[in-house]
Amino acid sequence: MSAETFTAAAELADATAPGGGGPGPVEPPLPGRGRVVLRRFAARRGALAGAGVVVLLFLLAFVGPHLTSWSYTDIDYTALREPPSSNHWFGTNRIGQDVFAQTVRGLQKSLLVGLLVGTVSTAVAAVVGACAGYFGGWTDRGLMFLVDLLLVFPSFLVIAILAPRLKGAGWLAFVGLLALFAWMITSRVVRSMTVSLRDREFVRAARFMGVRPVRIITRHILPNVASFLIIDATLTVGGAVMSETALSYFGFGIQSPDVSLGTLISDYTGAAVTYPWMFFFAAGLLVVFVLAVNLIGDGLRDAFDPTATGPGRRRRGSRGARRGTGGAESAGAGRAAAPEGTPS
Repeated sequence: MSAETFTAAAELADATAPGGGGPGPVEPPLPGRGRVVLRRFAARRGALAGAGVVVLLFLLAFVGPHLTSWSYTDIDYTALREPPSSNHWFGTNRIGQDVFAQTVRGLQKSLLVGLLVGTVSTAVAAVVGACAGYFGGWTDRGLMFLVDLLLVFPSFLVIAILAPRLKGAGWLAFVGLLALFAWMITSRVVRSMTVSLRDREFVRAARFMGVRPVRIITRHILPNVASFLIIDATLTVGGAVMSETALSYFGFGIQSPDVSLGTLISDYTGAAVTYPWMFFFAAGLLVVFVLAVNLIGDGLRDAFDPTATGPGRRRRGSRGARRGTGGAESAGAGRAAAPEGTPS
């Protein structure tokens, strides 16, 4: 690192330190950037629609059980396979259980599984990838060997074998299994981004000033990969819900008497034609949630990407191009008239 860079970094630290005689702490530009990201996200109608749908689904999952007098375990022996009615909004199943109560309970469980898996796996990927990329050497080799080892294992088969043996541990153990195999690809991307960041001037300045590696990673590395982590976590939630549904469909996920969207779809697949209300409410909510999450992920990607062009920016660019066509000759003439050696 050049001496000028070190001197500038030291002066900046003295100026921003309390009582250092400088103008005080410099406000980070994050609020401004946050406003720009929110404005870009709000310009995407699909992303806004997806966010609204996800909010409504969460309200349905956590408020819905309080809107009905039926629990997902209650049985109405006077209404077997009853279609939707004022007493049972989504109808009843073959033994008289309320389908609405079961559906909102299954949606709640699937959303909790997706959120926890997305949060845990993204956090693990961020820590492993950042440590491997920043420290390098044997730390990098050891962590990447672990990543490669986990990538070799067939995750679906491993979870299918271990999940039945963890029934007594509850559904949180199932969440841990899903999160165990959901972070490796993300950690590789974070490692590559960290390798490109660790030689930047602000990281080198912090290192030469004696800042501890953990603080450099948390204050300088991770904030610069936060946009990727947010997008990846959003998409991981949708993928985790799909994985939970698939595993529960085959009997390896949420165990009875609890329910999830996967167990409901599995139990009522045979009744999809004869008693469609038992199957299509749970299946429809699953499809709607995954589509909404994908829309949010696309919107976040475009909002964080400064090179993304939204519909409004494309229209403005095209008008600018049309206006610039008429002045091309005058601009060219101006450059031609400039003296030789004068920057145009």
